[in-house]
Amino acid sequence: MTTDPIADYLTRIRNAIKANHRIVEVPSSSIKKEITKVLHDQGYIQNYKFDEGSSHQGIIKIALKYNPRTRSSAIVHIKRVSKPGLRKYVGADSLPRVLNGLGIAILSTSKGVVTDKQAREMNVGGEVLCYVY
Repeated sequence: MTTDPIADYLTRIRNAIKANHRIVEVPSSSIKKEITKVLHDQGYIQNYKFDEGSSHQGIIKIALKYNPRTRSSAIVHIKRVSKPGLRKYVGADSLPRVLNGLGIAILSTSKGVVTDKQAREMNVGGEVLCYVY
């Protein structure tokens, strides 16, 4: 049993990228599904599939995105920010910028799981889950 399932999710993606895997499978949960949708919408992963039939909680299959010529991953760095021992909350006026706008911060807000840019547009704050670039 993991104490931080989001950190486990991000670590599985990070390890699959380092091993040059095309597909990674992670146990499913609602927050992980929302993070996966955000990563796909922002172009960091190629595709995803929610497989509910294999086990009681289901599996998320993520197809990672690589550059065809250089074979480098679209995700260079993925880091957990808010941890169970130390939560990081930000207000709408102090949302983080990752690499001066080149990366994204994924936040859990009252309006759902969104990027820092979407949170600025909606003028909401929340818990900073991770940084991706």
